[in-house]
Order: sequence, then structure tokens, then C-alpha cells
Amino acid sequence: QVQVVESGGGLVQPGGSLRLACAASGTAFSRFDMGWYRQAPGKQRELVATITRGGNSNYAETVKGRFTISRDNAQKTVYLQMNSLKPEDTAVYFCNADLSWLGRGGYWGQGTQVTVSS
Repeated sequence: QVQVVESGGGLVQPGGSLRLACAASGTAFSRFDMGWYRQAPGKQRELVATITRGGNSNYAETVKGRFTISRDNAQKTVYLQMNSLKPEDTAVYFCNADLSWLGRGGYWGQGTQVTVSS
């Protein structure tokens, strides 16, 4: 059974930084393509960043240059380093562990709240 657990959210002032972490288990972590998504109140969930099994990353235009996704297969964890945070980054951030390439679909965590406010 795949489990996905996020951590690291909180309240930060504009211009500040946060690092989110996501641990996925249930199969070898190196099998997952991993992604971070976010959902602000009244809005649809949107992609923030993804990183493939091979380490290739992709970012939404709104976070390019400010956010960095990385993975540590030994720690079975993916990270999202968020710098120069803006109020519009406020959202619940969700981690997705994707096994679509195995025909098994994606698995979501419960989400972690990020609030950027002075």
C-alpha cells in the first residue's frame, strides 16, 4: 500500500523561505515520478513542480527561479525549496507519487498548508 506524507508547511512573511518534504512508501522510492501541486481557496489544484525517476524537473512558470524540487532516493523523500515567497503562493500544497508508468496511477498526500502573510 502506497503512503504519501507531506511536512514542512507553515506561516512565513513575504520574501521568506520554506522547505517542504514528502515521504512516499509502499514500493521502491526510485520507482516514483514525484510532483508538488497546490490548491488555493476557491481555485483548482495546479501543478507546481515535478521530478522524474531520472531526476528531470519541470516547473510552473509562476514559480520558476524561486522554487526548487529535488529528491533523495536513499531518504525516500522529495523536497520543495521555496524562496522569495509571495502572498499568492498561499495554498495547500499536495505531494503526488506517480506510478502511471506501471499502470498503477498516482497517490496523493493529505496536504500541508503554506501561508505567506505579513
